[in-house]
Amino acid sequence: LLGWLHDAPPSDYRRWISLGLIFSLIGDVLLAWPGDLFVFGLGAFLVAHLAYLKAYLSDCRRLALLPLILALSVGAVLLGILIGSGLGPLTVPVIVYGTAISAMLWRALARLGSGVPQRSALLAAGGAVAFVFSDSVIGINRFVSPFNAAPYIIILSYWLGQWGIVASAFKHPNEAKADLR
Repeated sequence: LLGWLHDAPPSDYRRWISLGLIFSLIGDVLLAWPGDLFVFGLGAFLVAHLAYLKAYLSDCRRLALLPLILALSVGAVLLGILIGSGLGPLTVPVIVYGTAISAMLWRALARLGSGVPQRSALLAAGGAVAFVFSDSVIGINRFVSPFNAAPYIIILSYWLGQWGIVASAFKHPNEAKADLR
């Protein structure tokens, strides 16, 4: 995805998405590493979501109340489920992470109908939703109730989410032609 993203038009948006992917890669490695490096992986993904948040803010700063309410609701429900299951010493890191991913979701959704090219906004919003879903399944599987299909659901939704986020950095051929006029 990083190699593919390099082909997108240079912009602040692409730069922040690239940084998010780099920290996601670090998070992937930390979560896959033998031993329990969960909190360090969580930290890497926290930085990734902050980078995605910055990318989304680079081209859209409108308040977008409905996306804000939706993102806050999703975050609050998921955090409530996880905290209710007993996170112990991970309570504060999970709350911080949940706040960051909820903000990332809000800003991705805020781009819809904002004047940002529709294709980019739809891909980023879909990618953010898939990423939030993937992380929700991780939390439920790890802290609430493990289930056998979780690894498959997690990886498929995670990669779909990352793909959508990366694809949002590319201009549709018709948009590129309009820029030349």
